[in-house]
Amino acid sequence: MLILLVGTGVWLTIILKGLQFRELWYSLYLALIKREEADADKGDISNFQALMTALSATVGTGNIAGVATAISIGGPGALFWMWVTGLVGMATKYGEAVLAVKYRITDENGEMAGGPMYYLERGLGMKWLGTAFAVFAAVAAFGIGNMVQSNSVADAVEATFGIPHIYVGVVLAVLTGMVILGGIKSIGRVTGVLIPIMIIFYLAGAVIIVAMNLDKVPGAFALIFEHAFNPTAAGGGFAGATVMMAMRFGIARGVFSNESGLGSAPIAAAAAKTKHPVDQALVSMTQTFIDTIVVCTLTGLILVMFNWNSGLEGAELTTAAFEMGFSGGQYIVTLGLILFAYSTILGWSYYGEKSIEYLFGTKLITPYRVLFIIAVLVGSSLKVSFVWALADCFNGLMAVPNLIGLLMLSPVIASETKEYFERKKAEDAACKANR
Repeated sequence: MLILLVGTGVWLTIILKGLQFRELWYSLYLALIKREEADADKGDISNFQALMTALSATVGTGNIAGVATAISIGGPGALFWMWVTGLVGMATKYGEAVLAVKYRITDENGEMAGGPMYYLERGLGMKWLGTAFAVFAAVAAFGIGNMVQSNSVADAVEATFGIPHIYVGVVLAVLTGMVILGGIKSIGRVTGVLIPIMIIFYLAGAVIIVAMNLDKVPGAFALIFEHAFNPTAAGGGFAGATVMMAMRFGIARGVFSNESGLGSAPIAAAAAKTKHPVDQALVSMTQTFIDTIVVCTLTGLILVMFNWNSGLEGAELTTAAFEMGFSGGQYIVTLGLILFAYSTILGWSYYGEKSIEYLFGTKLITPYRVLFIIAVLVGSSLKVSFVWALADCFNGLMAVPNLIGLLMLSPVIASETKEYFERKKAEDAACKANR
């Protein structure tokens, strides 16, 4: 599965001629500066809100607990393999969004509906495969997008503030219900404000810790690159790791964090107001860059600088490392984890309901939302190992039909991209001539 996920990203990188590297700055400009509302175009939310909704689902516990899990089991080299996953995953995320917008439809409520189930059905004529994806996604939403998040928050809040799991679950469930019962426009409005604030807050705290301990940075990078290709010896509370373990856990947790290839993010991309599939795809691929190359890197760097071989795991390991780097750092992790997890729950609720809509129509959307809210409460008290295992299982099940669609429709992705940039080049030449 991991080979297939990364291999698809490599293939798309080749046929798109390294587009994620060539167009990165233009993509960031479209996503964060230009931010056109495109009111005249089809769609329910702006391309910025679509990006924030997708980021809300990916910037979650994977960036805090997931990175720590990868490094605590696979060693510092796992972070290198997370970078590899992120860089090739940008091409995958781009391809997903191109297909999502190209093959989206308007549902019976007048809203946009798209994602792997639609491009598998309408692009490949494989409705059965689209149905399989929708089933897996609807169930996966309760793992990666719900119980994992509430469980990690409950653990962190109890460890930091001594508040029992059940109370944390109740509050999270109420806050979730206040937003998701209003649908994608409500989710888009909340995430459009919440996501930039929470990412800036967490990054600012992490940057301060790194800046205060600059002398440890070169040694941390040396460990990361050394152990990416060499076994990690046992030391401290660390049991040692092979290169294969570094690759396996780095790639697995990287995919868990940025979700490239899973097929979740294109469901949000399909709701965007956009003039061309490539416009939204360029915006969408910045999601993986922000999630993995920026947020996960800062978390992992601090872990390697301080406490990676202590024997601790998950959010507990990240909390301890931040606290060692800065007095009060544990509060940065706890508050960041709460915000990240809550936003992920919001984003995945939308993915789940769109999957249910594809399977059964709009009549079951409200019951699904209610069940999703209840699962937030239940997940806060489950055994963490079971929740993570469930999440990994359904991530893999979702990815299979989506990757089949991406590989078989890669000529469509390439042709849409070629047409877009040829037209853009002609328009730029015309503008220069008019000057």
